[in-house]
Amino acid sequence: MFSANFFGILNDNFMKHCIVFVAVAWSLPAWMTQAQLIATVAAALVLPYIFFSPLSGKITLLYSKHKIFKICKLLEFPIVILAGLGFIYENITIVLSSVLLMGIQSCMYSPSKYGLIRDIGGVEKISFGNGMFETMSFLAILVGTCLAAWLSDHYNSLIISLLMLLFAAIAYFLCRSIHVTEEALDTDNIGTANPFKFLITNYHYASKHPHVNAGVLGVAVFWMIGGILQSNLILHCTHTLGHSNTAAGIVMALAAIGIASGCTLCGKLCSYYQHKTLITIGLTVVILCLSIIVITNPDIYICSLLIFLTAAFAGCLEVPCLSMIQQAETGCKNGDMLAYMNLISFVFILIGSGLFSIINKISKDNSLMVFVLVIVIAIITLLYFQMRKTKTTSDFQKENT
Repeated sequence: MFSANFFGILNDNFMKHCIVFVAVAWSLPAWMTQAQLIATVAAALVLPYIFFSPLSGKITLLYSKHKIFKICKLLEFPIVILAGLGFIYENITIVLSSVLLMGIQSCMYSPSKYGLIRDIGGVEKISFGNGMFETMSFLAILVGTCLAAWLSDHYNSLIISLLMLLFAAIAYFLCRSIHVTEEALDTDNIGTANPFKFLITNYHYASKHPHVNAGVLGVAVFWMIGGILQSNLILHCTHTLGHSNTAAGIVMALAAIGIASGCTLCGKLCSYYQHKTLITIGLTVVILCLSIIVITNPDIYICSLLIFLTAAFAGCLEVPCLSMIQQAETGCKNGDMLAYMNLISFVFILIGSGLFSIINKISKDNSLMVFVLVIVIAIITLLYFQMRKTKTTSDFQKENT
C-alpha cells in the first residue's frame, strides 16, 4: 500500500511540476505569469477535494476500500494519456484539465487509502503507519519534483508522457497486490454527498469526539503551509536567488526529504510524548527558520538548510494531528472523518493558493513576503494549540480499552 501510494503521488507531483516548469514558456494568456500559473495548477488539484470529499467518504461505507483504490488507479491511465497529449501539443487547457481530473481521481480514493492503515495495522499501529505513509508520500514528492525540474531543462514531451504512463502502471499493479481484511461495511449509516451539509454534519459529529476537530485543523494548516512554501520555493530560487529550475527542484526535494524524515521520527515519538509537546516544538522551529530567511535572505546553501529544517519540524504538526483523528473511536464513520479532514485541508490549501497569488500580485513576486505570510499562519496555529489539552497515544489506548 505504501508503494502504490508512492507512485500515485509521484505521478501527481511529476505532472504538476512539469506544467509549472515547462508551460511557462508556452503561449499563455497575458495575465498568467509564472506565479499565477503555479496558483492555477494548485487550485486545479485542490478544488475536487472541496466538492467531492463528501462523496469519497460516502463510498467507503458502500464498497471495499481496497476495491475503490484499485478502480481509481485504473482510471489514472486515461488521465495521463490526456496529459501527454497536452504536453505534445503544448496546450495549456488540456494539461490543466488533466490536473483537474487527477485531482478528482486522487480525492475519490484518499479516505480509502488512509482507512486501510487502520485495517492493516490496527489501532496500535496507526501512528507508525501514518508516519511511514507520510514519509513515502513526501519521498514521492521529492522524486517527482526533482525529475520534473531536471526534465524541464532538457525538455522532451514524449519522455514526460511515457514516464507518467509508466508510473500509473506500476501503481496499479502494486495496488492489486494488497491483501487486507477490512471492517464490515455500514450501509445503513450513509452520509450525504452535499459538501455544505457534509461539512456541518461532520463538524458536529467530530465535536463529540475530543481533539478530532483540533487534529483536522492541524492537518489543514500543515497542508496550507506546505502548499504555500512549495509554490514559493520555485519563485524564491529562480527569481530572488537567480538559479535554474534544476536548482529549485533540488531545494524542493530537500524540503520533501525534511518532511519525510520528520514524519518518520514523529511517528515513533507520538507513543512517548504528548501531541501538544511535539506540535509546539515543530511550529516553534518553523517560525524560527523562516524568520532567519526573511531577515538575512541567505544564499541558496544556507537557505536550503533552513528549508530542510522547516520541513522536518513541520512533520511534528502533521503526524500528531493525523493520529488524533484516527485514534478517535469513530467506528464506521472513520471514512467520513478522513473525507471531512480532506475537505477542510483542501479548503485551506485553496485559501493558501489565493493568498500566495495576492501577496505576489501586491509585492510584485517578492518571495520574502510570502515567507512572512507563512510565519504569521504558524504563530496563530501555535497559539491555538497552546490553549488546548492533547493526549498521548497511550491515553487513547486506555480509553479504548
